[in-house]
Amino acid sequence: MTVTENFGRTVGWELAKGRDFSKEFPSDSSAMILNEAAVRFMGMKNPVGEIMTWWGKPYNVIGVINNMVVESPYSESRPIVYCLQRDDANVAILRLNPHKEFDRSLSEIKTVFSSYNPDQPFEFSFIDADYARKFHDEERIGKLAGVFASLAIVISCLGLFGLASFVAEQRTKEIGVRKVLGASVLSVWNLLSRDFVILVLISFFLAMPLAYFFMNAWLQNFVYRTALYWWIFLGTGIIAIAMTIVVVSFQAVRAALANPAKSLRTE
Repeated sequence: MTVTENFGRTVGWELAKGRDFSKEFPSDSSAMILNEAAVRFMGMKNPVGEIMTWWGKPYNVIGVINNMVVESPYSESRPIVYCLQRDDANVAILRLNPHKEFDRSLSEIKTVFSSYNPDQPFEFSFIDADYARKFHDEERIGKLAGVFASLAIVISCLGLFGLASFVAEQRTKEIGVRKVLGASVLSVWNLLSRDFVILVLISFFLAMPLAYFFMNAWLQNFVYRTALYWWIFLGTGIIAIAMTIVVVSFQAVRAALANPAKSLRTE
């Protein structure tokens, strides 16, 4: 890729070794910057300072940058060599001033481009939008997964609420006897909630390895991916148990506060 001195600062690449192009060094017209994929492909151990030949012209390697997602996020970064060329360019990459009105900036850029070639239409696109399109399918799947996960949570909470009501109704006399014998509200709540918490814990330990397996398999589609940390699953389990306690507690506390005399007369 042929670039100018400000390309790296504009796209925000990260230097792993050496330095960036600079107008302070006239010799950079015969300099090259490699990405890590190019260094690995050529088997170079200390590329900075090496001389490479391109079309019979020697170039000095002045820096190495970290790999960037240039094309597809699903494939590894290809080896790329960057060198300076200020005259012949097909694309101009600009970073807009975030503190300036967007329409005004775009109008000024269009005026400059039209002054050089008024017959050529002013065509532009936004890097963030182009990049977002690469992940359009994943975003759509994520939204659908979020909707169905929310529905599953609501249905599960309704089921827990109904099951807790049924259990409390079935054990009305037992709760009344325990209350007469001096059982506290906390002990009755613990009696009714414990079984539900145990069931949720069992389901959590069954679902956790499956979730890790499928999520890890999905992440393998991406070269640059995040890691699955243990606290993600732990946090999910804590939230699930907390929701179970909240849903079940309504019926448990209600049964614990009921008049034991009425409970004992219940058929």
